[in-house]
Amino acid sequence: MSETRYFRVRGRVQGVGFRAATSDAARRLSLDGWVRNRGDGDVELMARGTPEDLDALRDWLHEGPGMARVGEVSEQAADAADLPSPFTVA
Repeated sequence: MSETRYFRVRGRVQGVGFRAATSDAARRLSLDGWVRNRGDGDVELMARGTPEDLDALRDWLHEGPGMARVGEVSEQAADAADLPSPFTVA
């Protein structure tokens, strides 16, 4: 069974390869969805997959790539019928 979640990542997450690394991590987990920068300096993403794979992505988001400094990761259930497959940088 799959589910969809929306994540928002705060901290030093722009200009450090966060979106590309997130896309790579999501693709390794066979997730569908997208990731993009927000105008306020955060990164947001929507992902669909198994609960276990989404949990693994959430755990990865707390670390991010080496240059990132993640301050907070928030998540919520989402309803998105049409997500890109494979996972992409928007």
